[in-house]
Amino acid sequence: MKIKIAFLLAFISGIVSAQKTGFEKQLVIKDAEHKLPIAGVLVTYNNGNSHTHSETNGAVKINIKSLPDTLTFSHETYDDLKLVITNEENKNNVIFLEHKPFQLSEVSVVHSSFLSAITKVDLNKFPVNSAQDLLRKVPGLFIAQHAGGGKAEQLFLRGFDADHGTDVSVNVDGMPVNIVSHAHGQGYSDLHFVIPETVNNIDFGKGAYYMDRGDFNTAGYVDFKTFDKLNNSTIKLEGGSFNTKRILGMFNIMNDPSGKSGAYLAAEYNYSDGPFDVKQNFNRVNIFGKYNKWITDNDYFNIQFSTFNSSWNASGQIPERAVAEGIISRWGSIDPTEGGNTSRTNLQMNFKHIISSTEQIDAMAWYSKYNFNLFSNFTFYLNDKDHGDEIQQTDGRNIYGTELKYTKNFSTSNGTLDWISGIGFRNDDISTLQLNHVYHRDLLLDKLADVTGTETNMHAFTGVIWQTGKWTINPALRLDHFIFNMHDLLNLEQLPSEQSSEATRLSPKLNFSFAQNDNVMWFLKTGMGFHSNDMRVVVTNKDQKTLPYSIGGDFGVRLHPFSSLIITPTIWYLDLQQEFVYVGDEAVVEPSGKSRRYGADLGIRFQPFKNFYLNADINYSHARFIDEEKGQDYIPLAPIITSTGSANWDFLNGFSLGLQYRYMGARPATEDDTIRTKAYFVNDLMLSYNRQKWGANLQFSNLFNVKWNEAQFATETQLKNEPEPITDLTYTPGNPFGIKAGVYYKF
Repeated sequence: MKIKIAFLLAFISGIVSAQKTGFEKQLVIKDAEHKLPIAGVLVTYNNGNSHTHSETNGAVKINIKSLPDTLTFSHETYDDLKLVITNEENKNNVIFLEHKPFQLSEVSVVHSSFLSAITKVDLNKFPVNSAQDLLRKVPGLFIAQHAGGGKAEQLFLRGFDADHGTDVSVNVDGMPVNIVSHAHGQGYSDLHFVIPETVNNIDFGKGAYYMDRGDFNTAGYVDFKTFDKLNNSTIKLEGGSFNTKRILGMFNIMNDPSGKSGAYLAAEYNYSDGPFDVKQNFNRVNIFGKYNKWITDNDYFNIQFSTFNSSWNASGQIPERAVAEGIISRWGSIDPTEGGNTSRTNLQMNFKHIISSTEQIDAMAWYSKYNFNLFSNFTFYLNDKDHGDEIQQTDGRNIYGTELKYTKNFSTSNGTLDWISGIGFRNDDISTLQLNHVYHRDLLLDKLADVTGTETNMHAFTGVIWQTGKWTINPALRLDHFIFNMHDLLNLEQLPSEQSSEATRLSPKLNFSFAQNDNVMWFLKTGMGFHSNDMRVVVTNKDQKTLPYSIGGDFGVRLHPFSSLIITPTIWYLDLQQEFVYVGDEAVVEPSGKSRRYGADLGIRFQPFKNFYLNADINYSHARFIDEEKGQDYIPLAPIITSTGSANWDFLNGFSLGLQYRYMGARPATEDDTIRTKAYFVNDLMLSYNRQKWGANLQFSNLFNVKWNEAQFATETQLKNEPEPITDLTYTPGNPFGIKAGVYYKF
């Protein structure tokens, strides 16, 4: 009897507990990508009979009448989320919502994330599947590949031939990609460790106006942001012209529906013979893994790992006369032994601590192990009539870095003020840095340079973002200090004190914007930036500038006249204390004189219908040396007119058709403009079909099979049977018409 009574009391107690009333729960709703609060989220509860909205800081209070209950979170720009509450002790007090695919009408021209929102729309409308495609998504940024697909791309932005990154800061999730004092070029940025399908968005900025961007941020910066988590696992297979093959696997290991944790692993394999007479045998393997978790409502931790290994043969740059005289075909090579191999492994950790609703700390630490081995022949038989001029450039190093950032928000009588400060350092421990004269890769003829050393960059920055009325004012200051220590293995008698150097650069910034209304925002950006010089130049040539500075400004307006159209015209200028110029006969980039650039950018985004999207970016720049006489002051290879654009049409419930173009006008290849590069206009077409679980795509590269030169240089060269050297245009031909087909399956 006592047992029956106890059981009955327990049963009644459970019912009472389940029907408990007046239970209050406090939540904070945030964006899953940016971790920022979301206002105006509709929250329905009490089995759909009650509702409320989140406040400006993302906070929301709800009074649950009975448990269990299902909370539904809804917002016009985010995917709906349902959360089941089973007891009062549920610790899930921070809710993350995933953004729906962007539409142009959702982009706010007055918001600080305007530029990344624009690229988000572009990525959504025209997806990418190569590292080259990723770079081409940055408005105004052009690339050229000229070494078999394995070498980093040559970058062009705002009147700069930035070589492989000398004047463009490239980052992935905030980790620097540029490599200082690199064997092949200062600021060398090999982005091939990134699997394109893992990229969620692209953050970018033109000019040197950003306090948290340092070395190489003169023409601009690019930061690729990877997904924190996946909604599905995916297998993709691709194949096409020139024996091209690709396989991709992305595996969702952990996916918490509330957004508090996530983990996934991605792997990719690429192979291609390329269109050249000598097979490229291009091989690349990529692996990427990421794990992130909100440990508490105020503490976020992320760790990610990536590695890649690549090898290839290269056709090199060929002289125009060799093709015109029938010595080789357009797809031939003078030295068929060019090529190389490279690898990079990265480990990165991020930690965020929210001290209060107005205060937080962000910390990042990263490590990279890097190896590089490149064989090139730019001058053929100019210096060595018997063996040829093939060179080997090797680079091996370990790189360490960290950054700590503090943010504090203040409320003022008529606005807000954000104070942001940070400190950090980077250390490159270089174990080998060589330039060798070799024969057919295998025979070492002469060591031209052989050094080891360390290069350390310590930095600090501080600034405020003050919003008052319709104005936003952003003054900032950045300080960078460099320490160079080099050991020249070919000059062992040199004293240690003669092999070190230090330099400091102070970079002020001051930006203004005026939100005339929700559809018009004017802006003026000003600031100084810099690019560091190569350790081998800094230490051995004390008279050279160590940290040449830039100073520039942007003036423009963002126009959103109606929901389907955004126009962004901008005029700009930039002075640079010391230029870097490609020297073809020695295959190096050497310091040169002062330069000045000015120009204009025009961006257009038009979406007249939800399923039809157009975009175009048109760029003009004028680049000259300041101290040279007129007519001898052209900056070799500086782009003048460039333009990119695309049109995308979604139709028939799953089909998508996309056409994109890129145009680069002719430009001077020498200081006196006597040799000019050739302009090109290339189109690509993509047809895709996407369902919930599977899809297929068909890509047509160089749709109209135009003959175009991708990389072009004016170089003094000498062929085997020529009595004298000749300076003419050398180039790597751009790919001909090609087809690639792919299928994917999600699970």
